Amino acid sequence: MAEILYNKINREVLIQNMLQSKELRTTLSFYRYVNIPNPWLFRDHLYTILASINVLGRIYLAHEGINGQISVPTERLNEFKNKLNEIEYLKNIRLNIAIEDNGKSFFKLKIKVRNKIVADGLSDLQFDASKSGKHLNAVEFNELTDQLDTIVVDMRNHYESEVGKFENALTPDVSTFREALPTVAAILEDKKDQHIVMYCTGGIRCEKASAYMKHLGFNNVYQLDGGIIEYTNQIKSLGIKNKFIGKNFVFDERLGERISETIISTCHQCGNPSDRHVNCLNDQCHILFIQCDVCAEKYSHCCSVKCLEFEQLDAEQKANLKNKLIFNGTQFSKGKYKALGKDDHLILD
Repeated sequence: MAEILYNKINREVLIQNMLQSKELRTTLSFYRYVNIPNPWLFRDHLYTILASINVLGRIYLAHEGINGQISVPTERLNEFKNKLNEIEYLKNIRLNIAIEDNGKSFFKLKIKVRNKIVADGLSDLQFDASKSGKHLNAVEFNELTDQLDTIVVDMRNHYESEVGKFENALTPDVSTFREALPTVAAILEDKKDQHIVMYCTGGIRCEKASAYMKHLGFNNVYQLDGGIIEYTNQIKSLGIKNKFIGKNFVFDERLGERISETIISTCHQCGNPSDRHVNCLNDQCHILFIQCDVCAEKYSHCCSVKCLEFEQLDAEQKANLKNKLIFNGTQFSKGKYKALGKDDHLILD
């Protein structure tokens, strides 16, 4: 049994298999805060079930619940739903279907047990995490955010809101959810009687964030039900106004879903309009940044001249230098670095 509980195939082989596959797949996400007494035992049980129907993706389990982003063979989607409904923890769980989907979102199945399903830095003994804000559907969200005293808060990281956000949203300059919670609370400290509407990608961060804000004494806290993904699906089906501008960042191989044609961000290298997130080709760096097609060609998909020159070295030279050099990805957080600076060149003998 243990042989099927972890992937044993080389990463590069798996990526090539994914890219070459013609199988139709559906990308989706889900979460639920629910008490799981033994997440380690449940992890192996769930892995066995999902692997049997060729599910790929990333799932986190904890005593507090489950958080997953996966892709399922489209022809087996109903089978997948039936199998989830056979598990008490997951019965009738909402599935957020991806907005833009080429079926190439994940290349392997990974299920991990963690302390939290989203790292928040909080002790749940401090407050009741089940007392979250009032959930709003797309129609209710549009109506409430039209009111002048409503504050819309993006609970995502800066590199997510950089490429897409709701109109007039507060977008904290943070790199993690752990940073976002105290930052937002401090910014809004004197706004405790105003309408506070929180949103994130699929809803999971706002479940915890809205409960935290209520615990701090904010009186009118709301959250976008199902996040940006469900909002987009609803506005399309209902034909109502879209208040989201730009692209929705996603944590898989796609790195983004286009929701509106407006591009609100710029290439980190040349400053021209672009919302194309990539990882630096230099694996010793691998920083996430925004790069337009022109700069991708000019710098061979690298974030800097330093990384470009390193990539041009042979394997032996790379091996000799890799632990001696500092790249953007080893000194800056995602999307925060000095691109193409004066001292950004390797000195090659």
